[in-house]
Amino acid sequence: MRKDLFELMEEHLPEMSKSHKLIATYIKKSGEIAAYLTATKLGAAIGVSESTVVRFALELGFSGYPEFQSVLQQSLRSKLTAVQRIDVSHNMLSDSNVATGILTADMNNIKESLSNLDKASFNQAVDTICQAKNIFIIGIRSSSMLADFLNHYLCYMFGNVKLLFSNSTNELFEQIFRITKGDVLVAISFPRYSSRTKLAAEFAKKKGASVIAITDSDSSPISSYADSKLYAKSDMASFVDSLVAPLSIINALIAAIGRKKKDTIKETFDDLEKIWEEYDVYENGTK
Repeated sequence: MRKDLFELMEEHLPEMSKSHKLIATYIKKSGEIAAYLTATKLGAAIGVSESTVVRFALELGFSGYPEFQSVLQQSLRSKLTAVQRIDVSHNMLSDSNVATGILTADMNNIKESLSNLDKASFNQAVDTICQAKNIFIIGIRSSSMLADFLNHYLCYMFGNVKLLFSNSTNELFEQIFRITKGDVLVAISFPRYSSRTKLAAEFAKKKGASVIAITDSDSSPISSYADSKLYAKSDMASFVDSLVAPLSIINALIAAIGRKKKDTIKETFDDLEKIWEEYDVYENGTK
């Protein structure tokens, strides 16, 4: 495993040139901003050339500035405050390219998530959910909408799904204290990571339940408790959390489970169609 980036810079500091020491010092003091600057903008902020910034990344053993920047972002993303995110998005986007910048970033997140998808872990997650006695789902703060989406569709296929709501740690444990072997907890967490989601994953693991983590990387706090890990890239292009790739992974998970539960789903929707029609749930017969 690669050393912590800041430890790596500290290790190389004595042998660095004056310009490279300036870059290292700036990153240590203002890493939250530096992580989202291009090599050109980073050089301009320090007073060195773009090529000097690129050589700095190479000296630390990276293939280039993009790899260095990706590692720096990963190291700092979970620590960014809302105010720092606003500053970052201001540096990344201009008034004329907000829509283009956001949509392009989301497309790149999906492409990278697809290329890094562990298919064995994905299939294992599908089988675990299909075979579980009880399915618990947790996602807090911005991840709550992802948890709600997953819960909405799993409830069509299973009668044993519980979406966890948590305003406090005590309330959370009251909802999952009966979780046991044969059950599964689907934990969804993206930066800034929720401490309560981590506690739920840890508790479920101790109780012998399976844990499926839908998160962004191995460095996520819930990753070490997971039996199945589904990683989705959520790099932001603004202070708003980018949840397009995580939602796409969840959509794929639902679709794969649906294929295994095809007969059940057909029966469920056949009954629901009658209810929707009887009670005029949808306007003009729309779904």
